[in-house]
Amino acid sequence: MSQHNVGPAPRRRSRPVKVGKVTVGGDAPISVQSMTNTLTTDEAGTIKQIFQIAAAGADIVRVSCPDEGSTKALKHIVYESPVPIVADIHFHYRRAIEAAESGAACLRINPGNIGSAARVREVVNAARDHGCSMRIGVNGGSLEKDLLERYGRPTPEAMVESAQRQIRVLEDHDFRDFKISVKASNIYLAVAAYRGLAAVCDYPLHLGITEAGGQFGGTVKSAIGMGMLLAEGIGDTIRVSLSADPVEEVKVGFEMLKALELRMRGITIISCPSCARQQFEVVKTVAELEKRLAHITVPLSVSIIGCVVNGPGEARATDVGLTGGGKGSHLVYLSGLADHKIDDARLVDHVVELVERKVAEIAAAEPPAVAAE
Repeated sequence: MSQHNVGPAPRRRSRPVKVGKVTVGGDAPISVQSMTNTLTTDEAGTIKQIFQIAAAGADIVRVSCPDEGSTKALKHIVYESPVPIVADIHFHYRRAIEAAESGAACLRINPGNIGSAARVREVVNAARDHGCSMRIGVNGGSLEKDLLERYGRPTPEAMVESAQRQIRVLEDHDFRDFKISVKASNIYLAVAAYRGLAAVCDYPLHLGITEAGGQFGGTVKSAIGMGMLLAEGIGDTIRVSLSADPVEEVKVGFEMLKALELRMRGITIISCPSCARQQFEVVKTVAELEKRLAHITVPLSVSIIGCVVNGPGEARATDVGLTGGGKGSHLVYLSGLADHKIDDARLVDHVVELVERKVAEIAAAEPPAVAAE
């Protein structure tokens, strides 16, 4: 819990949309998504990666369906998956129908790319018959030709107009179970487009800075762009697009939500950057703790501060705190209160033990799950 009386803006109100068992929008928590990068026809490899992504905390996973072989494989993939699957469809309307028949929870499409009104109707009917929602995906790099000619380049107004076109196509078929994204690789373009779209509709918004780059640069870029929107209350589900392992996308997504206090999962480490005042090796200690505590999903806060200047203040606001003291003796705080001292020898092991003990206490205090009837 924050020690401050400030926080993100009130959440934008959006209509709830179901993606399988996951609700997107409304009062539901902001969901985290990623996408497989295996060949979908490699069922075993795709299922393995979905489990890895889900283990990192992903609520929803998207799978590419470019051909008939992929939509056939999707049936087994959906059956084995622990989370709802979104079928990524771009142009061929038959792939969308096949994906719906194979059990996809959601279809990622642009209705305007599907073809004639009759084909769109077939896709909508398939989605409705099989309980699929949809995601309209507008991208700054693939806007309609007439919009590019009229606006001269991808602009926020052009992206919002493109989204509104797609919205009308689905609404004309009395279909409203969809969410929308207006992604761009340029932060300012994406942020302005999302703000504009948020002001003119109440559909859930899927946030992303597309083609953000590699793990380090893409993380920074995504955190700035998506963080601006999330702090303003805009966004119902997120996908961090990195040229990296999809598991890393999920980790970054949760770190963003934790930093904004929008959704807590796992350990939040508050640590100093290290300086000449440090009384133990802060950088090494934090790196080891991140690895040793990565498996924990219970929300807990841990402060690791190398000296007594800021250490006590941070420790008073965390579940477990460590403040560097003189002569190799460091003060440990539990639930904000000074509790005992520890020397250098077992520093990391001791903090891990304390965190795991806290996790066990929380688990013991929770009411037993009600058995399914």
